[in-house]
Amino acid sequence: MLIASLEDDVAQGQLIQSVLEQAGHQCTLFTTAQAMLAALARTHSFELLILDWEMPDLSGLDVLRWVRTNLGQGMPVMFVTSRTREEDLVTGLQAGADDYMVKPIRTGELVARVSALQRRLAPASSMETSFSCAAYTIEPAQAVISLNGQAIELAPKEYELAVLFFRNPGRLFSRDVLSNNVWNREIPATSRTLDTHLSNIRRKLQLRPENGVRLVSSYALGYRLELLADTQEAMHS
Repeated sequence: MLIASLEDDVAQGQLIQSVLEQAGHQCTLFTTAQAMLAALARTHSFELLILDWEMPDLSGLDVLRWVRTNLGQGMPVMFVTSRTREEDLVTGLQAGADDYMVKPIRTGELVARVSALQRRLAPASSMETSFSCAAYTIEPAQAVISLNGQAIELAPKEYELAVLFFRNPGRLFSRDVLSNNVWNREIPATSRTLDTHLSNIRRKLQLRPENGVRLVSSYALGYRLELLADTQEAMHS
C-alpha cells in the first residue's frame, strides 16, 4: 500500500515510516503540509494519508479539507496526533477523517488500523460479490439485502446507507461522511433526511441484537454498526 505521512517531528515521522515499511507498505514522509499538498496535486498514486494535526505551515485539518474538496471521499485519511480532546475528535470526523489515533504511537495499533483501512479499499470488481454480515446477506449485483434468507424491500438511498454500514462494521461514521457518501453532498443539521433514512433501515432491517447487530448512535460523534459476536449473550445482557 502506498502511504503518505505528514509529520514535522522527524523522529516520529521516521518511526511511522519504519513501522509501516516493516509491515510491507511503502511510506513517503512529508515534513510540511505544503509539500504534501504539492505532491497530492501532482500524483494520485497514494492510497492512504496519515496526518499530524499541528504543523508549522498548515494544519492537518486544512490538508484533510483540501483532500475532501479536491480528491473526494475515496481517499482514506487517518489522524495520528497528540490532540486528545473529544472536540478535536468530533471536528476531525466531521471533516471527513476515517480514523483517529492518539500519540504516543503504539506500533501494533498503527499497523492494525492501517490494515483495517486497507481492507475497506476493496477492488471495484469485488464490490459485486455477495457477502454476509451477521444474519444478513448482501447481494450488490441485485442491490438486495436479505435477513435470514428473506429479501427486505428498501428505497435506493436506504440500500446505499445500509450497505455502507454492512461493509464497514465497527467503523464510526459522522453525519457529514454519511451524507457525502450516500447523497454526495452535506445535509444540513436541520434536515431530517438522514435521520429518516437511518430510522427506516433500523426498522426495516431489524438492526437488533437478536439478529447479531446493533446500530449505535451518538449525536456528537456519529453512527456505527456493531457486530455482536455472541448473539445469545447480547440478548440476555
